[in-house]
Amino acid sequence: MNTRKEQLLAIRPVISTIRITDGMSSDERFQNETLRPVIKLQSNLFTEVFRNYIDKHKNVFYQLPLEKRLDYIENALQKDIKLRNALKGMVIGQFTVEEYSRYIKNSSALNKRLIDIIITNEDLKRF
Repeated sequence: MNTRKEQLLAIRPVISTIRITDGMSSDERFQNETLRPVIKLQSNLFTEVFRNYIDKHKNVFYQLPLEKRLDYIENALQKDIKLRNALKGMVIGQFTVEEYSRYIKNSSALNKRLIDIIITNEDLKRF
Protein backbone atom coordinates (compact mmCIF):
# COMPACT_ATOMS: atom_id res chain seq x y z
CA MET A 1 0.00 0.00 0.00
CA ASN A 2 1.22 3.49 -0.81
CA THR A 3 2.01 5.80 2.03
CA ARG A 4 0.37 9.19 2.47
CA LYS A 5 3.62 10.81 1.32
CA GLU A 6 3.73 8.75 -1.88
CA GLN A 7 0.08 9.48 -2.63
CA LEU A 8 0.46 13.23 -2.06
CA LEU A 9 3.53 13.46 -4.25
CA ALA A 10 1.94 11.32 -6.97
CA ILE A 11 -1.07 13.60 -7.47
CA ARG A 12 0.91 16.84 -7.73
CA PRO A 13 1.21 18.31 -11.19
CA VAL A 14 4.65 18.65 -12.73
CA ILE A 15 5.46 22.22 -13.65
CA SER A 16 7.97 21.99 -16.47
CA THR A 17 9.04 25.63 -16.26
CA ILE A 18 10.36 25.29 -12.71
CA ARG A 19 14.12 25.06 -12.46
CA ILE A 20 15.97 23.99 -9.34
CA THR A 21 19.57 25.20 -8.99
CA ASP A 22 22.27 24.80 -6.38
CA GLY A 23 22.36 28.55 -5.74
CA MET A 24 18.71 28.80 -4.64
CA SER A 25 17.82 29.75 -1.12
CA SER A 26 16.01 27.10 0.89
CA ASP A 27 12.83 29.22 0.77
CA GLU A 28 12.99 29.53 -3.01
CA ARG A 29 13.64 25.80 -3.33
CA PHE A 30 10.64 25.04 -1.08
CA GLN A 31 8.53 27.44 -3.11
CA ASN A 32 9.42 25.71 -6.37
CA GLU A 33 9.44 22.11 -5.17
CA THR A 34 6.39 22.25 -2.90
CA LEU A 35 4.34 25.45 -2.92
CA ARG A 36 3.92 25.92 -6.66
CA PRO A 37 2.85 22.31 -7.39
CA VAL A 38 0.44 22.25 -4.44
CA ILE A 39 -1.06 25.60 -5.40
CA LYS A 40 -1.48 24.42 -8.98
CA LEU A 41 -3.15 21.24 -7.69
CA GLN A 42 -5.54 23.27 -5.54
CA SER A 43 -6.18 25.97 -8.15
CA ASN A 44 -9.78 24.97 -8.96
CA LEU A 45 -10.61 24.80 -5.27
CA PHE A 46 -9.15 28.28 -4.71
CA THR A 47 -11.32 29.60 -7.53
CA GLU A 48 -14.46 28.20 -5.94
CA VAL A 49 -13.47 29.51 -2.51
CA PHE A 50 -12.96 32.96 -3.97
CA ARG A 51 -16.24 32.76 -5.89
CA ASN A 52 -17.97 32.02 -2.58
CA TYR A 53 -16.10 34.93 -0.96
CA ILE A 54 -17.38 37.26 -3.69
CA ASP A 55 -20.96 36.02 -3.23
CA LYS A 56 -20.77 36.61 0.52
CA HIS A 57 -19.56 40.15 -0.11
CA LYS A 58 -22.58 40.99 -2.25
CA ASN A 59 -20.94 40.52 -5.68
CA VAL A 60 -19.28 43.96 -5.62
CA PHE A 61 -16.35 42.34 -7.42
CA TYR A 62 -18.33 41.83 -10.65
CA GLN A 63 -19.13 45.54 -10.90
CA LEU A 64 -15.45 46.52 -10.90
CA PRO A 65 -13.35 47.14 -14.02
CA LEU A 66 -10.68 44.50 -14.74
CA GLU A 67 -7.74 46.37 -13.17
CA LYS A 68 -9.76 46.98 -10.00
CA ARG A 69 -10.73 43.31 -9.85
CA LEU A 70 -7.07 42.34 -9.59
CA ASP A 71 -6.66 44.89 -6.77
CA TYR A 72 -9.74 43.45 -5.07
CA ILE A 73 -8.29 39.92 -5.20
CA GLU A 74 -4.96 41.08 -3.81
CA ASN A 75 -6.59 43.16 -1.09
CA ALA A 76 -8.89 40.33 -0.05
CA LEU A 77 -6.01 37.86 0.19
CA GLN A 78 -3.81 40.31 2.08
CA LYS A 79 -6.38 41.77 4.48
CA ASP A 80 -9.01 39.09 5.13
CA ILE A 81 -7.36 36.91 7.76
CA LYS A 82 -10.06 34.20 7.64
CA LEU A 83 -9.80 33.87 3.87
CA ARG A 84 -6.01 33.86 3.96
CA ASN A 85 -5.91 31.25 6.72
CA ALA A 86 -8.39 29.04 4.87
CA LEU A 87 -6.25 29.12 1.73
CA LYS A 88 -3.06 28.50 3.69
CA GLY A 89 -4.74 25.52 5.33
CA MET A 90 -5.67 24.09 1.93
CA VAL A 91 -2.03 24.26 0.93
CA ILE A 92 -0.54 23.03 4.21
CA GLY A 93 -2.96 20.09 4.23
CA GLN A 94 -1.26 18.85 1.06
CA PHE A 95 2.23 18.84 2.61
CA THR A 96 4.07 15.70 3.53
CA VAL A 97 5.25 15.50 7.14
CA GLU A 98 8.79 16.34 5.99
CA GLU A 99 7.58 19.36 4.02
CA TYR A 100 5.59 20.56 7.01
CA SER A 101 8.73 20.30 9.17
CA ARG A 102 10.59 22.46 6.64
CA TYR A 103 7.66 24.88 6.39
CA ILE A 104 7.38 25.60 10.13
CA LYS A 105 11.03 26.62 10.32
CA ASN A 106 10.29 29.74 8.28
CA SER A 107 6.51 29.85 7.99
CA SER A 108 6.23 33.65 7.97
CA ALA A 109 8.37 34.12 4.84
CA LEU A 110 6.88 31.05 3.18
CA ASN A 111 3.33 32.30 3.88
CA LYS A 112 4.18 35.50 2.05
CA ARG A 113 5.43 33.50 -0.93
CA LEU A 114 2.34 31.29 -0.80
CA ILE A 115 -0.09 34.22 -0.85
CA ASP A 116 1.89 35.99 -3.59
CA ILE A 117 1.67 32.88 -5.78
CA ILE A 118 -2.07 32.57 -5.17
CA ILE A 119 -2.58 36.26 -6.01
CA THR A 120 -0.86 35.78 -9.36
CA ASN A 121 -2.75 32.53 -10.08
CA GLU A 122 -4.10 32.72 -13.61
CA ASP A 123 -7.38 31.02 -12.67
CA LEU A 124 -8.26 33.83 -10.26
CA LYS A 125 -7.56 36.42 -12.95
CA ARG A 126 -10.21 34.85 -15.22
CA PHE A 127 -13.21 35.90 -13.14
